[in-house]
Amino acid sequence: MATFVLVPGAWKGSWSFETVVPLLERAGHAVHALTLTGLRPDDDNATVASANLDTHADDVLRLLDRAHITSATLVGHSYAGMVIAAAADRADGRISRLVHLDAYVPRDGESCWSSTNEHFREVFAAGAAANGYAVRPPDGGDPRRRPHPLASFLQTIRLTGTRAHVPRREFIYCSGWEDRTPFTALRTRLQADPEWQVHDLPTGHDAMHEAPEAVAALLLGEGPTGGRS
Repeated sequence: MATFVLVPGAWKGSWSFETVVPLLERAGHAVHALTLTGLRPDDDNATVASANLDTHADDVLRLLDRAHITSATLVGHSYAGMVIAAAADRADGRISRLVHLDAYVPRDGESCWSSTNEHFREVFAAGAAANGYAVRPPDGGDPRRRPHPLASFLQTIRLTGTRAHVPRREFIYCSGWEDRTPFTALRTRLQADPEWQVHDLPTGHDAMHEAPEAVAALLLGEGPTGGRS
């Protein structure tokens, strides 16, 4: 039995994995879906303003402590690739697998802001214009989305190299939004790295909603692999 910790991307909560969780549980695995600090419905403005990447990595580490998890599969969607990378670096060997689901895979000193493309930098800047600390969700999409702490997009990650000892590291590239994706160059980079396994999904960015069965199959090791396996 595996233990999955699912970390949502920007503006979202644990609900973003609501169709994937039962598929993993049905296969006999333990599943924990997080809502990060600043994205919870009862978080006040001060909490949103003070939350950053370190805060979100600590959210993951607290869950590992609270649930006594010693061998976790961390799954991070989009922005949460930053979060699971930071958490894995600090988790004292408690991570057995990292899955970056159409997500950033940062190197030391990078941030979400520096790693993304101009389209999303414009989204972040425009979204934070109202108060300077919370990025409102882009128009459209799920009404449950909430303003996202700007500091978490801007803070640079500090990695010691511990993440390189995680035995299994995977990247899932969603190819159905190639006009806007910031992950094309990242996919090319990781395909050339023998320590990473790269999968392709022909979906848009929110693969969990578009193709939950395909996402679950990849997490369960049953799905097709694109690129280099």
